[in-house]
Amino acid sequence: VQLQASGGGLVQAGGSLRLSCAASARTFSSYGVGWFRQAPGKEREIVAHINWSGVYIYYADSVKGRFTISRDNAKNTVYLQMNSLKPDDTAVYYCAARGNGATMYGYWGQGTQVTVSS
Repeated sequence: VQLQASGGGLVQAGGSLRLSCAASARTFSSYGVGWFRQAPGKEREIVAHINWSGVYIYYADSVKGRFTISRDNAKNTVYLQMNSLKPDDTAVYYCAARGNGATMYGYWGQGTQVTVSS
């Protein structure tokens, strides 16, 4: 599975961005997908996860109520809608996929930079 993340950019605090993670595999609908981020000098952290059907969704506490993860399996794409952005959200964002039943994310996309100015 090859993943392509896009949609990052520079936005003012309080603004919004939508990230997209497009996958190459026809079987993408059977994979769970997570969005991660890594800020300079910090460890990578998970932001959100969506299972293959979209029924199970997880959010980190820091983004609950502001970010929404969704997927369109017909388009092999997972989205991360980010609203009410804060300077602390500044990071490189990555999407990753894991197969059903897997505990590790085996497939990673390249990062997309999100910068939130105050």
